[in-house]
Amino acid sequence: MKRPNWHEVTALVTGASSGIGESVARLLAHQGIHVIAVARRHEKLITLQDQVQSAGGNLSVYQCDLTLSAKREELFRSLTNDAIFPEVLINNAGLAWYGYFHQMPTTIINDIISLNIHATSHLMRLFLPKMIENRFGRVINIGSIAGKLPEQGIAVYSASKAYLDAITTSTYRELRNTGVTASVLRAGPVKTEFFDRARQLENGRSVPAEAFAISSQRVSRAVWSLVQRPRRFAYVPFYLMFSPLLETLFSGFIDLAGPLLLRKKK
Repeated sequence: MKRPNWHEVTALVTGASSGIGESVARLLAHQGIHVIAVARRHEKLITLQDQVQSAGGNLSVYQCDLTLSAKREELFRSLTNDAIFPEVLINNAGLAWYGYFHQMPTTIINDIISLNIHATSHLMRLFLPKMIENRFGRVINIGSIAGKLPEQGIAVYSASKAYLDAITTSTYRELRNTGVTASVLRAGPVKTEFFDRARQLENGRSVPAEAFAISSQRVSRAVWSLVQRPRRFAYVPFYLMFSPLLETLFSGFIDLAGPLLLRKKK
């Protein structure tokens, strides 16, 4: 396939007001891509827009609560009316909670499913047809090693990331020979507001994996690599490709040791 002129490409990045989404938006804009930054926090999006444009990048902002189906439809209609058809879709927006499942508020269960699962699926369904029609596109879903390695304390989050693995794999195979690809980035813990939000939610706890978190910039470089050289999946850091073996080889130990970590208070 002919290498695209990135200055002619538009990318939609969800959850772009902070963390991974913000880093991805900055990096793609630096590469000459027109970035559509989507998030709920409008003031943070405007700050990001000012900084990116001051550095010579091209970034537009759309405030949107992606947990709501009607708002996702509204976003799609707004972009269509503006004749904006993203060739790259980065599904990054997500929510986490750490603690005992039986203590997990139902509202948070619903929010995680709405954002991590429903929003990702809906946006893929909305934007893929135009990509296929144009015979060029990239869908990159920000997953997690938790999708392959379910741990104590993150039951619903792990399930949502396992869903992303499944829908990405199936879609990747369906898209063969269309010029469009779907990829899932299986990331380890990342230093973002993610951990703070998980800790502050009702009945939430501190996440032990936070001590091993990598920078969001490292993840954004992995995303850019997938945009340039699409594959079905990638791990960041790369050595986490061995993480699924932990469940196979050490599940008995995890069954015993995992709950000890969960019993720790904030």
